[in-house]
Amino acid sequence: MKKNLLFIPGPVTVPESVLAAMSKPLIDHRGPQFAALAKRIDDALRPMFGTEQADIMLLGSSGTGGLEAAIASAFSPGDAVLAAPVGVFGRRLIAIAKTYGIEVDVLETDLGHAVDADALAQRLAQDKQRRYKGVLLTHNETSTGVQNDMAQLATAVREHGAITIVDSVSGLGATDFRMDEWGYDIVVTASQKVLAAPPGAAMVAVSPRAWPAIEASKTPRFYFDLLKAREFARQGQTPWTPPVSVLFALDAALQHYHNEGAQRVWHRHHMYAHAIRDAFNALGISVFSQPGAHSVTVVAGNVPHGVDAATLLRKLREERGVSLSGGQLELKGKIIRMGTMGEVSQTDVLGAIGALEIALLEYNVPVHVGAGVQAALRVFLDMAGGTRHETTHDAAQKSDERTAVQTTGASR
Repeated sequence: MKKNLLFIPGPVTVPESVLAAMSKPLIDHRGPQFAALAKRIDDALRPMFGTEQADIMLLGSSGTGGLEAAIASAFSPGDAVLAAPVGVFGRRLIAIAKTYGIEVDVLETDLGHAVDADALAQRLAQDKQRRYKGVLLTHNETSTGVQNDMAQLATAVREHGAITIVDSVSGLGATDFRMDEWGYDIVVTASQKVLAAPPGAAMVAVSPRAWPAIEASKTPRFYFDLLKAREFARQGQTPWTPPVSVLFALDAALQHYHNEGAQRVWHRHHMYAHAIRDAFNALGISVFSQPGAHSVTVVAGNVPHGVDAATLLRKLREERGVSLSGGQLELKGKIIRMGTMGEVSQTDVLGAIGALEIALLEYNVPVHVGAGVQAALRVFLDMAGGTRHETTHDAAQKSDERTAVQTTGASR
């Protein structure tokens, strides 16, 4: 049977053991078995969020549902917040807030760049009257392949005191995150990204500092109410019927994650992203994210001149069994995106790069045969067996140095 390689930014390829967990007989979601399941999930998520203090709620929804719950629960109509988007999903936070009557000011960042922590700090310092009740941030932006340095941004917002909401749907678990230490208030993730489980569950962590704001919120809400979610979570339940089979899979996926070990998971995502960036550059697909802003869960690259992105992606999917993603909104037709998440191996990455290379050659793009695969393979050989976690900045700097050596003298 032909194997399809799924390299989109989510949903991702799920391990067979995780898929098999979904076939378990259903249980009473108000009974002790479900309470034990919820407790295991809570215990497994805490080190990933980096929290001992927060309440963690399970919601039957996509990541967007978790983000809507966070915003609707934390603020009231007429409140003002500052948003710092770096792409489509950062703008989704803005759209959700406006839907609930919240006033949103925006700190703009050029696409492909991470948020400038100094610029964020300066903007917040200008808010002498503490008008901003909240700050909306994105940990990892799949639409542009950008990852923010959340430790730096935490320092930038800490003095102001606004409630921080972090979209870490595609970031949590792939790099170190320290919710308690950094002082973030509400952090949202989902099942179908780094954890490599099926879609259907959002997980929302809420710090003790955020609960007074949530309790004071006057926003009308029903399903996406974190107060209700906390009330039932403390009983080992959810307010509404949960996606029990998805939670069985999430439980198995979390066990799979911790069996591998966080350090190895971080290293794997960093290595795959590094390999894909080097391969893209070798194939004349310049990386869209800028130095110091590279995501470890998705790589975005500029489509070479004369190549129709939609046709390229269709040919890869239909003729080679490789699924990548294109750009969104103003980047549609301009970039392609390749994810690193899910149950994919080094061999799968090399196979996808090889398929992309063949497709480009069919487009008469002037690439050296084997250049992309060789570039990725060199990264795998160089980083084989490593588990030491590098900061986002260190990893990006090393990748940039490698790219500079490989592309010096080239013009595009």
